[in-house]
Amino acid sequence: MTVRRILTIDNPADLAVLKQVSAPVAVVDDGVRALMDDMLETMYGAPGIGRAAVQIGELKRVVVMDLGDGEPDPEAKEGEDARRPKPRHFVNPEVLWASDELFPYEEGCLSIPEYFDEVKRPARVRVAYLDREGRRVEEDIEGLYAVCFQHELDHLNGVLFIDHLSRLRRERAVARVKKVARERAAA
Repeated sequence: MTVRRILTIDNPADLAVLKQVSAPVAVVDDGVRALMDDMLETMYGAPGIGRAAVQIGELKRVVVMDLGDGEPDPEAKEGEDARRPKPRHFVNPEVLWASDELFPYEEGCLSIPEYFDEVKRPARVRVAYLDREGRRVEEDIEGLYAVCFQHELDHLNGVLFIDHLSRLRRERAVARVKKVARERAAA
């Protein structure tokens, strides 16, 4: 597994990639599974809870996530993460149905570092995808799982969470990210 560089909106070349629509995956093979492993390694190292392939420069409809809801780890030492990893893998994910009820959640994104804002998304969704072995799965999801799924699906469609904000809030987010990048470069 390899930790890959995460594309960010302060880099014009990265932003151009992030705004593209990702291509469907024809078959879940060892290459796709290796990509998912790299994505998880990158996500855990960041740290984060979700990653779309486009965020590491791969324009493929692949998403991974780990919401930190794995089984308790009885061997965890004090101060360590007390949950076992519970990675989820999604190839060619799609939303089949979405509730009218909205769920507000303060979202962040490693491609938009150090900026968080509230986005309202459908509270419940029925989704379909291929799992790590290429089997089709359909499930009803809600809460943080639904938010994260929709956030990452947006990435595959060239949409960033700040695209759901008002123009003023979106411009504020971009300015903040650029300022943080300048400060890091100067340090």
